[in-house]
Amino acid sequence: MTRLARMASGGNWPLALALLLLALAVWPPRVQLQRPVFNWQVSFDITQSMNVEDVELNHAAVSRLALARAAMREVLGALPCGSKVGWSVFADYRSVVILTPVEVCSHYEELLVSLERIDARMRWANASNVSKGVTWAVRGAKAIGPDTRFVFISDGQESPPLRTNDTPPMLDIQPGEVKGWLIGVGGDVPVPIPKTDSSGQPAGYWKAEDVVQGSAIGGAQNHEHLSELRQDHLRSLAELVGVDYRRLDTPDALMTAMLDPRFGQAQRTEADLRWIPALLALLLLAWRFAPDLRPESGRRPLRQRHPSGVARARSLGNGLA
Repeated sequence: MTRLARMASGGNWPLALALLLLALAVWPPRVQLQRPVFNWQVSFDITQSMNVEDVELNHAAVSRLALARAAMREVLGALPCGSKVGWSVFADYRSVVILTPVEVCSHYEELLVSLERIDARMRWANASNVSKGVTWAVRGAKAIGPDTRFVFISDGQESPPLRTNDTPPMLDIQPGEVKGWLIGVGGDVPVPIPKTDSSGQPAGYWKAEDVVQGSAIGGAQNHEHLSELRQDHLRSLAELVGVDYRRLDTPDALMTAMLDPRFGQAQRTEADLRWIPALLALLLLAWRFAPDLRPESGRRPLRQRHPSGVARARSLGNGLA
């Protein structure tokens, strides 16, 4: 008999089974499952209005860009293995690819580190032509590959403001040709925009005379030195390029959008199921070595020798003496 068989026959079958399960967890069989995987190119608006702290994370005020990064961290941990994610940044009129999509499980740490380094110090101009930036994001995803989807995260503030009926050139883009999301982030109340220098250090706030002010309805001046989420503008851009729009008010909003099955492609991938036998082994060991917490009155008494048997043994002993 093997050692495991002897252990099981001796009443220690939970230990024997736990050892088998742990061995299975160390040397798991290769299991392939059919499941959806995702391929995303994510573009972050890094213009100065994204530094406005008018959103919350864990009940504390944070900047719009900080909320966007925190939401993306949650998404990275939730995407199934086999999915890919890449980064782009938007400023001026272009959304520039800085990392093409890489597999999330094998490059998880690298994606987290590079995500944390995306901030306003990367911008190359103070302008914010969001309309053109969205079309550049579409072009970038289209150039990467036919299965690449895109996410564009912005507050939607154009600087300088658009003229009436000003739309971005889209001769090379068919609406709906590239699937994806426009994600809006920001509060509803116009607030001052922090000004930063080339090294990212605070330099006060933008004033009305510092920026181009467009004319609103009735000839009144806009408040382009203040910022709030421009949802109507982002919705119209989403309709223009044929994608969906969602507001980022909690990290879960971005996760729900990027894990939407409509944007996945079915693929056979290796599944890591080692946690199942490991968990079962842990439960068996916990059950095997759990202390007996029953009260004394509920425990079975130890078997006692019959008094007559004790007396007979004594008499036999005396007779032998």
